[in-house]
Amino acid sequence: MPTLLHIDSSAFHEGSVSREVAATFRKEWEAQHPDGTVIYRDLAADPLPHLTADAITASFVPAADHTPEQRAAHALRETLAEELERADAVLIGTPMYNFTIPSSLKAWLDQVIIIGRTGGEGSTVAGTPVTVVTARGGSYAAGTPRESFEFASNYLEKVLTGMLGLEVDFIVPELTLAHVKPEMADLRDLADASRTRAHEEAVSKAKALAVRLAA
Repeated sequence: MPTLLHIDSSAFHEGSVSREVAATFRKEWEAQHPDGTVIYRDLAADPLPHLTADAITASFVPAADHTPEQRAAHALRETLAEELERADAVLIGTPMYNFTIPSSLKAWLDQVIIIGRTGGEGSTVAGTPVTVVTARGGSYAAGTPRESFEFASNYLEKVLTGMLGLEVDFIVPELTLAHVKPEMADLRDLADASRTRAHEEAVSKAKALAVRLAA
């Protein structure tokens, strides 16, 4: 049965729109695959270490010659790579922090991209579909004043497709701070519509993916 790798990265467990919409996708996925498997990583609750010199050099040293530090760092990367390789589909929930992704998600990417295996030409995960829920407090859509500040979806599309060879699809709930910031009060209807649309897309995309994987 299909396996879903679900990654959450918002620092907030309550009130996180990226977690909320990702949960909607996962719920529909599980409804479509009642006997399937979900591998879940909460990068806020259980953060991964940033890539170290030991982790990098371990890839170029025979296993028998690894130091204890290299051995531990390499084992973690092996575990993360195997999780990604096992997945028939990937779900990533991420907010936008300071115009880009959380450092916790960047750490996962750095750990899981292993050149000669998951990363680069001949990637072992090439073609795996990944759905990314990327929420943001404002709007960075085409034609908006801050369009050029968008380094979340733009970055993820490049790294997920260009380095891992994944097939990326985005769900983008916007204006999530409209109900928090008084100066955004006039945008609350748009925010609500964006949130509703994101949940609808999560359901429809999960169903469509189920059909695709069953074909």
